[in-house]
Amino acid sequence: MHMADALLSPAVGATFWAGTAAAIGYASKKLKKRLDDRKIPLMGVAGAFIFASQMINFTIPGTGSSGHLGGGMILAILLGPHAAFLVTASILTVQAFFFADGGLLALGCNIWNLGIYPCFVAYPLIYKPLAGDGKSPKRIVVASLSSAVVALQAGAFSVVLETSLSGKTELPFATFLLLMLPIHLAIGFVEGFVTAGVVRYVHAVRPEIIEGDGSAGTLPSGASLRNLLAGFVALAVVTGGALSWFASAHPDGLEWSIGKITGKGELPERDRGIAASLKGVQERTAVLPDYGFKPPEGGSKEEKTPSWPAVDAGTTASGLIGGALVLGMALAVGWAIRAARNGRSS
Repeated sequence: MHMADALLSPAVGATFWAGTAAAIGYASKKLKKRLDDRKIPLMGVAGAFIFASQMINFTIPGTGSSGHLGGGMILAILLGPHAAFLVTASILTVQAFFFADGGLLALGCNIWNLGIYPCFVAYPLIYKPLAGDGKSPKRIVVASLSSAVVALQAGAFSVVLETSLSGKTELPFATFLLLMLPIHLAIGFVEGFVTAGVVRYVHAVRPEIIEGDGSAGTLPSGASLRNLLAGFVALAVVTGGALSWFASAHPDGLEWSIGKITGKGELPERDRGIAASLKGVQERTAVLPDYGFKPPEGGSKEEKTPSWPAVDAGTTASGLIGGALVLGMALAVGWAIRAARNGRSS
């Protein structure tokens, strides 16, 4: 559900950039008061795992479409909503700048759609009430499924609203909505079951993160996350380095919906203005565009017959390098918040 710049007007893009910046400031301020320093490494490795997981599109049977994990609910449950939002913003920033996945004008919208709804809507209003104290596996499954569906539906609605506010008449509001919501309902169910699986794994390794209020605040004295961190590192490496070869070749839910209306998976890009300028910036910063190696200077990527699995060194490099970049960025965010807190208290 990564939006391209062609779907937005500069005014709408800038508005959501501002809203996202305000949300980042709010989340950072909240974390200064209650971030457990031992959770900073978990921010990094969980973010790397979600980055790698987003590279795997799974086919939605009978639709010709695919979806991928958003990961916001997993992060919110493990880290608490404020840290999860900052990690989500880190993932999407790395994807936009280094892999040209989602436009730079649309980055504010993408962070809003994939971060605000799971972290600040679905987590406190759906997951926490349903999961209760986090000790019941059945309640975890129900809470994960329900919150993931709500978050995806809200994000899909937001995409339609943003394109409508941008004046994209090629995508009529009602028609676009009737395509986006059902396909993302199916994606939400898959994400819900994956979320439940990851949460139950963490519960088996470190139950105090899931039970009670552990996900939102501090860990018990003496609790070690070493085994959990090692598990997420291994999952990130295997997922980004090899499982990403098995991604579905079908268009994702957003591209599929646009294609059903316009006959093609994307709208034409502007050749002037702020969107064109930002695209030029993105072309210079994207070291592995579309999660693959750049073609030789003056050349173009060869058209190949799609194969599955798509074993490709560029995909592997993207998964490993991207995971490392997200790991570093999330750690830097956590360390910066800790330094700001310690500096103010000294």
